[in-house]
Amino acid sequence: MIKVGIVGGTGYTGVELLRLLAPHPQVELIAITSRKEDGMPVAEMYPSLRGHVSLAFSSPEKARLTECDVVFFATPHGVAMAQAPELRAAGVKIIDLAADFRLKDTAVFEKWYGLPHSCPELLKDAVYGLPEVNREAIKTAQIIGLPGCYPTTMQLGYAPLLAQGKALVNEAALIADCKSGVSGAGRKAEISTLLAEASDNFKAYSVKGHRHLPETTQGLQAIAGRKIGLTFVPHLVPMIRGIHSTLYATILPEARELDFQALYESHFKNDRFVDVMPAGSHPETRSVRASNMLRIAVHRPDNGDLLVILVVEDNLVKGAAGQGVQCMNIMFGLDEATGLTHVPIMP
Repeated sequence: MIKVGIVGGTGYTGVELLRLLAPHPQVELIAITSRKEDGMPVAEMYPSLRGHVSLAFSSPEKARLTECDVVFFATPHGVAMAQAPELRAAGVKIIDLAADFRLKDTAVFEKWYGLPHSCPELLKDAVYGLPEVNREAIKTAQIIGLPGCYPTTMQLGYAPLLAQGKALVNEAALIADCKSGVSGAGRKAEISTLLAEASDNFKAYSVKGHRHLPETTQGLQAIAGRKIGLTFVPHLVPMIRGIHSTLYATILPEARELDFQALYESHFKNDRFVDVMPAGSHPETRSVRASNMLRIAVHRPDNGDLLVILVVEDNLVKGAAGQGVQCMNIMFGLDEATGLTHVPIMP
């Protein structure tokens, strides 16, 4: 059994990890931390876990984290890197759902997150946890920097176009128009996510620059092996779960005869959690709700030179906790779908 600890078990990604890990056939939950809720039974805060999780929250000082095989950090940025050196010295693997181990350039991290990076010596060995791109590196990783929710949709949506060894589209002018549910902002009290503020409303935000832009650009350039240009505009929609990303790319003249539907189907044919839908499909966020599935549809309006890729995922599962469990499975030599074969919730 894999002994698992979770740091930060009270947020949305923390409880999603608990939902996925509690019935996992190869997992034993050892510790769940919360300084504020120290001593409170997990099922008291989250009654949905009654009968599934018997642990109580414990403060980080009391938690048996060094006894774990792997520790998930479902915490604000900066927490994982503060605790990572001690855990690594104890031989514990780390999966961070925040940004501490995503960006390879510490100056870029400090610019976008306003924090100095406290353990760059560990950062250089961290693996970016996008299984469909980095599966082999994840197998031997000791530290995983899990992708953000938006970056997962953008990177997997563009990957087949960029991984061909030659340019098929204008890679200097990629455009991502992305929408997320309110849970992507986390479980905290903010005016912008109050019901009276977010309901019956639709807005763009961070158009000048979003924290997920440098991460996504870094990932796309790693896939392509060359520089790319990306415009990323996120939006907030009045729903709880889900991301819908509409990606645009202009086809180059030399690639006009290519069958892009077949390209996408071939690229993801061995990826359990990426569903390339039939030509002409329009994937909906509810088709992936509470599942680790990401669905993609490829469109070429009027058979012209503009390619439109539609991507949907559950931001709390494939965009966070589920992808973390998928990485854990790979790291410990399990089938990567173990504990993740949930059918999406409808309606």
